[in-house]
Amino acid sequence: MTDLVVNFDTLHQLYRAYMPFIKPAGLFISTTESHFLGQELSISYKLPGTSQMSDFKGVVVWINPLGASGGRPAGIGVKIKTDPESHKHHIEKLLSTQLSSSDLTCTM
Repeated sequence: MTDLVVNFDTLHQLYRAYMPFIKPAGLFISTTESHFLGQELSISYKLPGTSQMSDFKGVVVWINPLGASGGRPAGIGVKIKTDPESHKHHIEKLLSTQLSSSDLTCTM
């Protein structure tokens, strides 16, 4: 069973959601649903330019509440636990030209 489904339609959306400081990899998922730190979830997501969904099991390690500072969206940061290096590779390959950007993200 999938708990959350996320479509990253643009590289900018993916850049804002990628959490490279979560080791080995993490994604921010915009949601107003209640979640708690340590909660395990199943996530399905689609990367920009693909039609294939990818799945992973993860754990909530970050929470942006409604009304978070800096106008950041409500949501959760999820540490990828299932085959994290593969997910990280695919995401970073797409973001290779943007990883050193100073654009704001959804978390920091």
